[in-house]
Formats: sequence, structure tokens, C-alpha cells
Amino acid sequence: MEDKIILQKMEETGLVPVVVIDNIEDAVPTAKALLQGGIGMMEITFRTACAKDAIAKVKAEVPDMVVGAGTILDVKQAQDAVAAGAEFIVSPGFSEEVVRWCIENKTGVVPGCVTPTEIMAARALGLSVVKFFPANLFGGIKAIKTLSGVFRDMRFLPTGGVNLENISEFASEKCIVAIGGSFVCTSKDIREHNFLTITNLSKESVEKIHAARV
Repeated sequence: MEDKIILQKMEETGLVPVVVIDNIEDAVPTAKALLQGGIGMMEITFRTACAKDAIAKVKAEVPDMVVGAGTILDVKQAQDAVAAGAEFIVSPGFSEEVVRWCIENKTGVVPGCVTPTEIMAARALGLSVVKFFPANLFGGIKAIKTLSGVFRDMRFLPTGGVNLENISEFASEKCIVAIGGSFVCTSKDIREHNFLTITNLSKESVEKIHAARV
């Protein structure tokens, strides 16, 4: 079964920032900037050489932050991420091997699923939340609402194309567990150490999500 505690935290936070760390020294300041903005969960992508070390560093130095690993493409990456301290795994597509490994090792997992077949495969393994990526290319909120009408026990983490302009439209739907994206902590802002900007964007996003859910 999936990790209900992680999913509950995901829903409470409402936003899972997709964080790309190119310089290990930026990991902790980014995590702290997100926390100050009201976001207690982050997905550090495995797209960079220091991703594993960044996860370990945030886990050790920012204990209030729930840290996950994103862009996980195979079991080996999942193993490396969890060994570094990742508390949940996010993948861009559906890999039965990755999902089964995470379930067996009691690690939260949110695989990418955009077709009915993929969603059924995830559901068959006991999952109730899937990532919808890239949301803007696969029909956005309209597609998610249509799928939700069929898969009424499934919820979605839309990522890709969600931003401050349309975040309320997504957040207002019950089938959306949380929203993923890098718009609150762009690679540029991290690289240029615009941590106050990250905090302010985080606050604005959280406020919009909570307002849309009322």
C-alpha cells in the first residue's frame, strides 16, 4: 500500500515544488526559503549530479522539510534516492518496477499517468494518487476532470504548465491532491540566490491554493 502520511502531508501543503539543484550549497537555503513561504515539502529532481547529496543535506539540516526525489526513471535511482534520505518518489511516467519497489520498501510513490490504461495500472497496484505530467500538453484541468469522472477513487498531482495565473483553477477541484511545479523556485532564482523571491512566491501560491479550496 502507498504511504498515507506522505499523501496527507502533500494535500495539507497543497504544493510540491519541483526543485533543480545544480550547486549543492544552494540546497539548504532553497529548502529554508520554501519553508518560510509555508511549503513544507519539496521534490528534488534527479536531473543533476548533486541531486543525491542535495537530498541528504536538506534531510540533515532542515528537519522540518519533507524531502522527496523527482524525475526517477528506474529502480536504481529510487534506491539511491531513498538511501540518501528521500521520503517519497515521483516519476514522470509509470514504471511498475519502481512502484512495486517503493511499495515493498514502504516509500511513498507518485508515478506519472496520463492515460486511462496507466491510471488503471497504478490503481491495480493500490495507488490512489498519480502525477499528471505534462499537464498543459495532455489537456490540463479539463482532461483531469474527465478522467476523474471515471476514476472517482483516484486523485491527481498536475505538473507542467501550472503557474500563478491558473493555479486556482486546478486547486479548486477535489480530484487535485496538490500541485507540482518549479514556478515558485525556478532554476534561475536558485542559481542567483533570489531566496526572498522564492519565499514570496511560495506564500502567494499557498494563499491562492487555500482560497480556491474554500
